Amino acid sequence: MKNFIIRTITGVFFVAAIVVSFLNPMAMVFLFALVTGLTIWEFCGLVNERPYVQINQFISTVAGVYLFLAMAGHCSGWVTSDTVFIPYLITIIYLLVAELYLKGKDPINNWAYTMLSQLYIALPFSTINVLAFPQAGHYSFILPLSVFLFLWTNDTGAYCVGSLLGKHKLFPRISPGKSWEGSIGGGLLVIGVAVLIWYLLSQTQQHTQQHSDLGVLQWAGLGLTVVIFGTWGDLVESLFKRTLGIKDSGNILPGHGGMLDRFDSALLAIPAAVIYLFTVSLL
Repeated sequence: MKNFIIRTITGVFFVAAIVVSFLNPMAMVFLFALVTGLTIWEFCGLVNERPYVQINQFISTVAGVYLFLAMAGHCSGWVTSDTVFIPYLITIIYLLVAELYLKGKDPINNWAYTMLSQLYIALPFSTINVLAFPQAGHYSFILPLSVFLFLWTNDTGAYCVGSLLGKHKLFPRISPGKSWEGSIGGGLLVIGVAVLIWYLLSQTQQHTQQHSDLGVLQWAGLGLTVVIFGTWGDLVESLFKRTLGIKDSGNILPGHGGMLDRFDSALLAIPAAVIYLFTVSLL
Protein backbone atom coordinates (compact mmCIF):
# COMPACT_ATOMS: atom_id res chain seq x y z
CA MET A 1 0.00 0.00 0.00
CA LYS A 2 2.82 2.38 0.90
CA ASN A 3 4.58 1.64 -2.40
CA PHE A 4 1.32 2.32 -4.29
CA ILE A 5 0.96 5.72 -2.61
CA ILE A 6 4.56 6.64 -3.36
CA ARG A 7 4.18 5.47 -6.96
CA THR A 8 0.98 7.49 -7.38
CA ILE A 9 2.45 10.69 -5.93
CA THR A 10 5.57 10.38 -8.06
CA GLY A 11 3.46 9.70 -11.16
CA VAL A 12 1.31 12.77 -10.58
CA PHE A 13 4.34 15.03 -10.18
CA PHE A 14 6.01 13.41 -13.20
CA VAL A 15 3.03 14.03 -15.48
CA ALA A 16 2.46 17.53 -14.09
CA ALA A 17 6.10 18.50 -14.68
CA ILE A 18 5.99 17.43 -18.32
CA VAL A 19 2.60 19.05 -19.04
CA VAL A 20 3.54 22.34 -17.37
CA SER A 21 6.93 22.46 -19.12
CA PHE A 22 5.26 22.30 -22.51
CA LEU A 23 3.43 25.55 -21.79
CA ASN A 24 6.67 27.51 -22.14
CA PRO A 25 9.42 26.83 -24.73
CA MET A 26 12.29 27.65 -22.37
CA ALA A 27 10.84 25.40 -19.67
CA MET A 28 10.44 22.58 -22.18
CA VAL A 29 14.02 22.92 -23.41
CA PHE A 30 15.39 23.06 -19.86
CA LEU A 31 13.40 20.05 -18.63
CA PHE A 32 14.21 17.77 -21.56
CA ALA A 33 17.85 18.83 -21.61
CA LEU A 34 17.92 17.73 -17.97
CA VAL A 35 16.07 14.51 -18.81
CA THR A 36 18.53 13.81 -21.64
CA GLY A 37 21.50 14.29 -19.34
CA LEU A 38 20.10 12.18 -16.50
CA THR A 39 19.12 9.37 -18.87
CA ILE A 40 22.52 9.21 -20.56
CA TRP A 41 24.28 9.34 -17.19
CA GLU A 42 22.10 6.45 -15.99
CA PHE A 43 22.74 4.45 -19.17
CA CYS A 44 26.51 4.94 -18.99
CA GLY A 45 26.57 3.94 -15.33
CA LEU A 46 24.73 0.71 -16.11
CA VAL A 47 26.90 -0.37 -19.05
CA ASN A 48 30.10 0.53 -17.17
CA GLU A 49 29.26 -2.29 -14.77
CA ARG A 50 29.70 -4.82 -17.58
CA PRO A 51 33.04 -6.64 -17.86
CA TYR A 52 35.68 -4.80 -19.92
CA VAL A 53 33.46 -1.78 -20.51
CA GLN A 54 34.55 1.67 -19.42
CA ILE A 55 33.05 4.58 -21.33
CA ASN A 56 33.46 8.24 -20.44
CA GLN A 57 30.24 8.91 -18.54
CA PHE A 58 30.82 12.63 -18.11
CA ILE A 59 31.77 13.52 -21.69
CA SER A 60 29.07 11.26 -23.16
CA THR A 61 26.47 13.02 -21.01
CA VAL A 62 27.72 16.51 -21.85
CA ALA A 63 27.76 15.61 -25.55
CA GLY A 64 24.17 14.37 -25.46
CA VAL A 65 22.90 17.45 -23.62
CA TYR A 66 24.76 19.69 -26.06
CA LEU A 67 23.16 17.92 -29.02
CA PHE A 68 19.73 18.50 -27.50
CA LEU A 69 20.42 22.20 -26.90
CA ALA A 70 21.94 22.64 -30.35
CA MET A 71 18.87 21.05 -31.92
CA ALA A 72 16.61 23.27 -29.82
CA GLY A 73 18.47 26.38 -30.93
CA HIS A 74 18.44 25.30 -34.57
CA CYS A 75 14.76 24.33 -34.71
CA SER A 76 13.56 27.35 -32.76
CA GLY A 77 15.54 29.87 -34.78
CA TRP A 78 17.37 31.07 -31.66
CA VAL A 79 20.59 29.98 -33.40
CA THR A 80 20.70 30.53 -37.15
CA SER A 81 24.09 29.03 -38.03
CA ASP A 82 24.56 25.31 -38.66
CA THR A 83 28.00 25.59 -37.08
CA VAL A 84 26.28 25.11 -33.72
CA PHE A 85 26.64 21.35 -34.32
CA ILE A 86 30.42 21.46 -34.85
CA PRO A 87 31.34 21.15 -31.12
CA TYR A 88 29.18 18.03 -30.92
CA LEU A 89 30.91 16.47 -33.93
CA ILE A 90 34.31 17.30 -32.43
CA THR A 91 33.27 15.58 -29.19
CA ILE A 92 32.18 12.45 -31.04
CA ILE A 93 35.51 12.33 -32.87
CA TYR A 94 37.32 12.75 -29.55
CA LEU A 95 35.39 9.87 -27.97
CA LEU A 96 36.47 7.63 -30.86
CA VAL A 97 40.12 8.71 -30.98
CA ALA A 98 40.52 8.63 -27.19
CA GLU A 99 40.34 4.82 -27.20
CA LEU A 100 43.71 4.79 -28.98
CA TYR A 101 45.33 6.12 -25.83
CA LEU A 102 43.22 4.67 -23.02
CA LYS A 103 44.43 1.08 -23.54
CA GLY A 104 41.06 -0.44 -22.69
CA LYS A 105 40.70 -4.22 -22.77
CA ASP A 106 37.85 -4.06 -25.29
CA PRO A 107 37.78 -0.71 -27.15
CA ILE A 108 35.12 -1.99 -29.56
CA ASN A 109 32.70 -2.41 -26.67
CA ASN A 110 33.57 1.08 -25.44
CA TRP A 111 32.97 2.59 -28.87
CA ALA A 112 29.72 0.69 -29.29
CA TYR A 113 28.24 1.69 -25.93
CA THR A 114 29.44 5.29 -26.29
CA MET A 115 27.75 5.68 -29.66
CA LEU A 116 24.66 3.85 -28.42
CA SER A 117 24.21 6.47 -25.69
CA GLN A 118 23.98 9.09 -28.44
CA LEU A 119 21.88 7.14 -30.95
CA TYR A 120 19.50 5.56 -28.43
CA ILE A 121 19.01 8.53 -26.09
CA ALA A 122 20.46 11.88 -27.19
CA LEU A 123 19.25 11.82 -30.80
CA PRO A 124 15.65 10.69 -30.07
CA PHE A 125 15.19 13.26 -27.30
CA SER A 126 16.62 15.95 -29.57
CA THR A 127 13.92 15.31 -32.16
CA ILE A 128 11.24 16.52 -29.74
CA ASN A 129 12.38 19.99 -30.78
CA VAL A 130 11.21 19.25 -34.32
CA LEU A 131 7.71 18.67 -32.94
CA ALA A 132 7.80 21.69 -30.63
CA PHE A 133 9.12 24.14 -33.24
CA PRO A 134 7.32 23.30 -36.52
CA GLN A 135 8.70 26.57 -37.89
CA ALA A 136 11.63 28.72 -36.75
CA GLY A 137 10.36 31.28 -34.29
CA HIS A 138 7.06 29.46 -33.78
CA TYR A 139 6.51 27.25 -30.72
CA SER A 140 3.59 24.88 -30.27
CA PHE A 141 3.07 22.39 -27.47
CA ILE A 142 0.31 20.50 -29.30
CA LEU A 143 2.36 17.83 -31.08
CA PRO A 144 4.93 16.97 -28.36
CA LEU A 145 2.27 16.96 -25.65
CA SER A 146 0.03 14.79 -27.83
CA VAL A 147 2.80 12.20 -28.18
CA PHE A 148 3.07 11.90 -24.40
CA LEU A 149 -0.71 11.85 -24.00
CA PHE A 150 -0.82 8.95 -26.45
CA LEU A 151 1.92 7.10 -24.57
CA TRP A 152 0.23 7.56 -21.20
CA THR A 153 -3.17 6.61 -22.63
CA ASN A 154 -1.70 3.51 -24.23
CA ASP A 155 -0.03 2.43 -20.97
CA THR A 156 -3.26 2.92 -19.03
CA GLY A 157 -5.47 1.23 -21.61
CA ALA A 158 -3.10 -1.68 -22.14
CA TYR A 159 -2.83 -2.29 -18.40
CA CYS A 160 -6.59 -2.17 -17.78
CA VAL A 161 -7.63 -4.24 -20.79
CA GLY A 162 -4.74 -6.66 -20.34
CA SER A 163 -5.61 -7.20 -16.69
CA LEU A 164 -9.22 -8.01 -17.57
CA LEU A 165 -8.94 -9.82 -20.89
CA GLY A 166 -5.27 -10.58 -21.51
CA LYS A 167 -4.68 -14.20 -22.49
CA HIS A 168 -2.25 -14.14 -25.43
CA LYS A 169 1.28 -13.00 -24.64
CA LEU A 170 2.64 -10.25 -26.87
CA PHE A 171 6.35 -10.94 -26.34
CA PRO A 172 6.77 -13.60 -23.61
CA ARG A 173 10.55 -13.92 -24.05
CA ILE A 174 11.14 -10.27 -23.10
CA SER A 175 8.02 -8.95 -21.37
CA PRO A 176 5.68 -11.72 -20.20
CA GLY A 177 3.26 -9.23 -18.64
CA LYS A 178 2.18 -7.73 -21.97
CA SER A 179 -0.69 -9.23 -23.95
CA TRP A 180 -2.12 -8.77 -27.42
CA GLU A 181 -5.48 -7.93 -25.92
CA GLY A 182 -3.96 -5.18 -23.79
CA SER A 183 -1.99 -3.74 -26.70
CA ILE A 184 -5.07 -3.67 -28.94
CA GLY A 185 -7.16 -2.12 -26.18
CA GLY A 186 -4.55 0.55 -25.54
CA GLY A 187 -4.26 1.27 -29.25
CA LEU A 188 -8.01 1.70 -29.69
CA LEU A 189 -8.15 4.04 -26.71
CA VAL A 190 -5.31 6.12 -28.17
CA ILE A 191 -7.09 6.39 -31.51
CA GLY A 192 -10.13 7.67 -29.61
CA VAL A 193 -7.99 10.29 -27.85
CA ALA A 194 -6.41 11.27 -31.18
CA VAL A 195 -9.85 11.83 -32.70
CA LEU A 196 -10.84 13.89 -29.66
CA ILE A 197 -7.74 16.07 -30.04
CA TRP A 198 -8.55 16.60 -33.72
CA TYR A 199 -12.11 17.60 -32.81
CA LEU A 200 -11.02 20.05 -30.11
CA LEU A 201 -8.46 21.62 -32.42
CA SER A 202 -10.98 21.90 -35.23
CA GLN A 203 -13.28 23.78 -32.86
CA THR A 204 -10.67 26.12 -31.44
CA GLN A 205 -8.47 26.24 -34.57
CA GLN A 206 -5.30 26.00 -32.50
CA HIS A 207 -3.38 23.99 -35.07
CA THR A 208 0.33 24.42 -35.58
CA GLN A 209 1.19 26.31 -38.73
CA GLN A 210 3.11 23.45 -40.33
CA HIS A 211 0.57 20.72 -39.62
CA SER A 212 -2.66 22.70 -39.78
CA ASP A 213 -3.96 20.38 -42.49
CA LEU A 214 -3.88 17.24 -40.32
CA GLY A 215 -7.27 15.61 -40.65
CA VAL A 216 -8.94 13.08 -38.41
CA LEU A 217 -7.32 10.13 -40.22
CA GLN A 218 -3.88 11.73 -39.97
CA TRP A 219 -4.35 12.27 -36.23
CA ALA A 220 -5.50 8.67 -35.81
CA GLY A 221 -2.45 7.57 -37.79
CA LEU A 222 -0.19 9.60 -35.53
CA GLY A 223 -1.73 7.96 -32.47
CA LEU A 224 -1.29 4.48 -33.97
CA THR A 225 2.34 5.28 -34.87
CA VAL A 226 3.06 6.33 -31.29
CA VAL A 227 1.39 3.16 -29.95
CA ILE A 228 3.42 0.82 -32.17
CA PHE A 229 6.80 2.44 -31.69
CA GLY A 230 6.14 3.21 -28.04
CA THR A 231 5.49 -0.49 -27.44
CA TRP A 232 8.68 -1.40 -29.28
CA GLY A 233 10.54 1.19 -27.22
CA ASP A 234 9.26 -0.45 -24.04
CA LEU A 235 10.34 -3.87 -25.29
CA VAL A 236 13.79 -2.61 -26.32
CA GLU A 237 14.41 -1.30 -22.81
CA SER A 238 13.10 -4.55 -21.32
CA LEU A 239 15.59 -6.48 -23.46
CA PHE A 240 18.33 -4.07 -22.33
CA LYS A 241 17.52 -4.71 -18.67
CA ARG A 242 17.23 -8.47 -19.15
CA THR A 243 20.64 -8.49 -20.82
CA LEU A 244 22.10 -6.62 -17.84
CA GLY A 245 20.20 -8.77 -15.37
CA ILE A 246 18.47 -5.88 -13.59
CA LYS A 247 14.84 -5.14 -12.72
CA ASP A 248 14.92 -1.32 -12.86
CA SER A 249 17.33 0.98 -14.66
CA GLY A 250 17.63 3.16 -11.55
CA ASN A 251 15.79 4.54 -8.53
CA ILE A 252 15.71 8.28 -9.20
CA LEU A 253 11.90 8.22 -9.42
CA PRO A 254 10.46 6.58 -6.27
CA GLY A 255 8.16 3.72 -7.21
CA HIS A 256 8.88 4.16 -10.93
CA GLY A 257 12.51 3.14 -11.30
CA GLY A 258 14.98 5.10 -13.38
CA MET A 259 14.89 7.54 -16.26
CA LEU A 260 15.08 4.80 -18.88
CA ASP A 261 12.14 3.07 -17.22
CA ARG A 262 10.00 6.21 -17.57
CA PHE A 263 11.06 7.34 -21.04
CA ASP A 264 11.70 4.01 -22.78
CA SER A 265 8.58 4.28 -24.93
CA ALA A 266 9.29 7.91 -25.85
CA LEU A 267 12.77 7.10 -27.16
CA LEU A 268 11.27 5.36 -30.18
CA ALA A 269 7.88 7.09 -30.32
CA ILE A 270 9.21 10.66 -30.64
CA PRO A 271 11.42 10.13 -33.71
CA ALA A 272 8.75 7.87 -35.22
CA ALA A 273 6.20 10.68 -34.82
CA VAL A 274 8.59 13.09 -36.57
CA ILE A 275 9.05 10.70 -39.48
CA TYR A 276 5.30 10.13 -39.71
CA LEU A 277 4.49 13.85 -39.76
CA PHE A 278 7.08 14.59 -42.42
CA THR A 279 5.78 11.69 -44.49
CA VAL A 280 2.19 12.93 -44.16
CA SER A 281 3.24 16.46 -45.16
CA LEU A 282 4.72 15.06 -48.40
CA LEU A 283 1.60 13.13 -49.40
